[in-house]
Amino acid sequence: MCAICGIIKKDGRIEDWILKKMTEIMSYRGPDDEGFYIKENAGFGHKRLSIIDLKTGRQPFTNEDNSIHLICNGEIYNFQEAREQLIKKGHRFATGSDNEVIIHLYEEKGVDCLKDLRGMFAFAIWDEKEKTLFLARDRLGKKPLVYSLFNNSIIFASEIKAILQHPEIKKDINPESIDIFLSYQAIPSPFTIFKNIKKIPSASYLIWKNGNITIEKYWDINFNKKIKLKNTIEYEELLWEKLTEATKLRMISDVPLGAFLSGGVDSSTIVGIMSQASSSVKTFSIGFSEKDYSELNYARTVASHFGTEHRQFIVTPDIIKILPKLVWYYNEPFGDSSMVPTYYMAQQTKKYVTVALNGDGGDENFAGYTRYWQAIFMQKFFGMYIKYPKQIKKILSSLLQSNNVFSKNKISKTLQYFEETKKYYRNNIYSRLLVSFPESKKDQLYSVDMKENLKDFSSVGYLQGIWEKTDNLDFIEKMLYTDFNFYIPEVLMVKMDIATMSNALEARSPFLDHLFIETIAQFPAELKFKRWASKYILKQKLKNFLPEEILKRKKMGFGIPLAEWFRTEMKHYITDNLLNEKCLSRGYFIPDEIKQIVKEHISGQTNHSGRLWLLLNLELWHRIFIDGENL
Repeated sequence: MCAICGIIKKDGRIEDWILKKMTEIMSYRGPDDEGFYIKENAGFGHKRLSIIDLKTGRQPFTNEDNSIHLICNGEIYNFQEAREQLIKKGHRFATGSDNEVIIHLYEEKGVDCLKDLRGMFAFAIWDEKEKTLFLARDRLGKKPLVYSLFNNSIIFASEIKAILQHPEIKKDINPESIDIFLSYQAIPSPFTIFKNIKKIPSASYLIWKNGNITIEKYWDINFNKKIKLKNTIEYEELLWEKLTEATKLRMISDVPLGAFLSGGVDSSTIVGIMSQASSSVKTFSIGFSEKDYSELNYARTVASHFGTEHRQFIVTPDIIKILPKLVWYYNEPFGDSSMVPTYYMAQQTKKYVTVALNGDGGDENFAGYTRYWQAIFMQKFFGMYIKYPKQIKKILSSLLQSNNVFSKNKISKTLQYFEETKKYYRNNIYSRLLVSFPESKKDQLYSVDMKENLKDFSSVGYLQGIWEKTDNLDFIEKMLYTDFNFYIPEVLMVKMDIATMSNALEARSPFLDHLFIETIAQFPAELKFKRWASKYILKQKLKNFLPEEILKRKKMGFGIPLAEWFRTEMKHYITDNLLNEKCLSRGYFIPDEIKQIVKEHISGQTNHSGRLWLLLNLELWHRIFIDGENL
């Protein structure tokens, strides 16, 4: 794992002090080594966390005649096989690094080299002869890459804060990004919080030449092609074969390696496979004093079952102290509160290992989230609801708007979802379940100026664009496709990358191996969600592998008790940050509406904890990145 950055100019020379400043600000991502390539109008910077080939793997890499230069953040798991094939074709390697295979594959195949790479990566190749910059990200967006264009030049980096080190890059905030953040708790590609800085989307590459760019997508998950096997057992065996291979590939390392273990089905499965492949597996779990937010008992059960070298950490998060630090690491507003426990997990794990495998991707492959069955349930009733006579709907609508007992129960909330779905989400119930601030709530919240800035934009359209690509798919597969193209690259992988890399720890996810994903996508949808049971085929295979207690336990999110904290120990922190004059005068929101949200939550009238978390992160981000405060 590493940090990369670079500047390519059409005319003029590179200022090496800018490049070094960009590289240095990301040093926590790669504290072991650094390297630079600077020649006339092109410059690369690299910070390295040494994992493979500890002695000679310094970057940038060059090809045999020094005409092509590479920097990469990531791991290529099939590098040994690729290296052997390239040597047979006459390529000469200067190191034993997994990343070096990329430059020689590029010599052979150009941009099609991406098809041969199995792993997680964000890389840059400068071709001196062609005067072409080639930037690319892995299929699931595990490794980040952002860029900006200015004066016929391009600047890129692993993180936004590195690009901001360039004096010509302006901090113009994009109101559309704030809108989409409040909807989906993250700012998805190609957006960033700034107007003139963009993300390269997952599974995509960018070509820059003579000041012009093209961006192309090179991979997508395909649910249309199906495998037809004789029986369920054959599907189970194929699943296990592919997952075992993906896990073993990710156990290749020249530094100490372990695994995150929550005690859930996914992380427990990976730990079990690791235990079959190695006589000594290190596992790590984190818990909190609040029992409702701790899974330590389950993790201990799995660790004992597989005989791992297990360590557990019980922490009392100091949110007031750690949150500004996390906001700085994340570069832009980010609203998934599990960023806090994930950071603490990575921090503690780093004391013992440098690489940690995890269970990310199990839910998305096998329809494991609670929201999947919620959406199926709502879809069935939505189909009935839209057929109700207008008079009945009118009566229901008036009840929804009244302040009686009916308007506060679960039936009412479901009907409100139906109304919002019909109005804003075009029958896409699932996307409504991903929303924190629905359009109706934002309409109350936004100032006149904010509404004017957003008059030609709607964050609803972002997910709707993904959903509309799934017209011919089963409803379960529609949701899975949406998560593979939104939730995984834009939320889950962002959270894991920053939480681990800010602690100089590498995270690896066998369930997100693209060949495994392609295989499971070809399984019938009913094998993933059957008779209201999620992860059906996976759990069938695990019956004699995991303890029964683990297979039958209820799903538990990796969260923190925000609702209670915002009413108790963090109450003054919330009011001090969200109700001060500076925050209320940002111009995005109607001050009285912010005050009302805070009041309703603290009084216990309504649980606004998720929305308050978003607003708090947005305000802290402003204070750090725009106001320049040292929090």
